[in-house]
Amino acid sequence: MSRKLLTWLRSRWHILRWSYISRDVRVKEIVYCLRQRKFDFVGFELLLGYSPRYVPVLFQAIVHRSYLQFLTQDHESNERLEFLGDAVLNFIVAEQLYEMFPEMEEGYLTKLRSRLVNRRILAQQARTINLSQYLLLSASAAHSIGTGSDSILADAFEALIGAMYLDGGLRVVREFVKRHILTLTEQVLTDNNYKSALLEYAQAHDLGIPHYTVTKEEGPEHDRRFTVEVYLGSQSYGTGNGRSKKEAEQLAAAHALDKLLHNNEKGISERKSEHHDMAK
Repeated sequence: MSRKLLTWLRSRWHILRWSYISRDVRVKEIVYCLRQRKFDFVGFELLLGYSPRYVPVLFQAIVHRSYLQFLTQDHESNERLEFLGDAVLNFIVAEQLYEMFPEMEEGYLTKLRSRLVNRRILAQQARTINLSQYLLLSASAAHSIGTGSDSILADAFEALIGAMYLDGGLRVVREFVKRHILTLTEQVLTDNNYKSALLEYAQAHDLGIPHYTVTKEEGPEHDRRFTVEVYLGSQSYGTGNGRSKKEAEQLAAAHALDKLLHNNEKGISERKSEHHDMAK
């Protein structure tokens, strides 16, 4: 049996399952609208990465509020799912970063998470997976996406995560987030160049030029982990562990910066305390 025929059969099955078998008139209406738009049911399932159990919640995720005016039944837009998806996404990214970077301080973990889940990144990834082709939205809303607006795509990305969580649980969402968000971790770390910031700080405070040493390599070839230490002079100031030397160096620099800035703030606080005691 050819691949094309298999895809056609799967598409017919989805239409039968979601439209004719379903007794929910709202589901029937959505499926009708999707068929009119030549919706790729198989492609949508492949995008999710699993076979959905409760389709209505996933359909809700693709309904933008601008499209409600075209529906006759009492439908809900994806806004509530966006709220839920935002919380689930933040939790999963925080969980994964906590496990990935055991040496990273809380402040840098928070900054890294915020950079991975900001609207620009979410919209960028929504465009990468071509999420807009699956959305039900008005012509004006579609036009705003075409002119580069991020909000609709970022919101839909979060709504999809919320729907996947309700339908498939944390496991399927975790895999989705790993594929489409956490793969950007190294890029985000590089964009936020801790190595350059550490070099500038070190030179401004006459600490010399930082140098980086790989202290450990472990794991199979397809999943290597590198541990790097950064030194100023003969003293180690930070350690980083990552999937590449570049990522590990960035994390080591972030660790060193955190330590240096903390020590600097502590020194300033102590000097203020001494000055206050002398003034008494």
